[in-house]
Amino acid sequence: MKKVLTIAGSDCSGGAGIQADLKTFSAHGVFGMSVIVSVVAENTSRVIDIQDITPDMIKKQIDAVFEDIEVDAVKIGMLSTPACMHAVAEKLKEYHPANVVVDPVMYAKNGCPLMEPTAVDTLIKTIIPFADVLTPNIPEAEKIADMRITSVADMEAAAKKIYSMGCKAIVIKGGHASGNAIDILYDGKDFYRFETSRIATKNTHGTGCTFSSAIASQLAKGLSVKDAVEKAKDYVTKAIEHSLDIGKGNGPTHHFYELYKYGLRDE
Repeated sequence: MKKVLTIAGSDCSGGAGIQADLKTFSAHGVFGMSVIVSVVAENTSRVIDIQDITPDMIKKQIDAVFEDIEVDAVKIGMLSTPACMHAVAEKLKEYHPANVVVDPVMYAKNGCPLMEPTAVDTLIKTIIPFADVLTPNIPEAEKIADMRITSVADMEAAAKKIYSMGCKAIVIKGGHASGNAIDILYDGKDFYRFETSRIATKNTHGTGCTFSSAIASQLAKGLSVKDAVEKAKDYVTKAIEHSLDIGKGNGPTHHFYELYKYGLRDE
């Protein structure tokens, strides 16, 4: 069984963060492990508070995994402070894991900030160069690229600009745009477009976490970046289509729709 590590924040309501990552890993048949960098008191409506784990404890969690277990892919999510970023970067440099997927989480679905605004420069310098795949949404890509994005052409221009910062491939997610949901993948040579009809639902809590974790799972299983993104797009689209109306705000996606509908099946 392939083994995938998530380094991210914890969402006590279960729809995003570490909890969404582990559910996604399980849905893809890989063994999930976690390093918690922040404990987030949040639900479908708001973020109440954030308590960051000390950099020393972040590094010790990473050591605990890598000294004992082979890691086939790493998904990196919420890193709220420069101190968190430096701690994670130090260990990425030490262990050189393959298949690093970075989701540069800056805001919760309800708009509450999850990254210090002043930490973007640190993210660019210390984390993005480790990314085999970077998965910003449009607001995050605008922050990183320091430009407005109002069209697919803008998404492609931003992808080229962010690619030059050191990542090996970038997917800019079009969920915040209008019309069909278009994601743009740029691998330094070619652009690939993944397009689906937009699903009319407010229950999209944790979609970014789920998408990036699905990519990491597929990379761990040996797929190319293009194929991993394509399969992850299909998975998260179905999870959104069958999302759960839980809570008073933006409910979560349905990570286990196939399992709930069809039960356990032989390969």
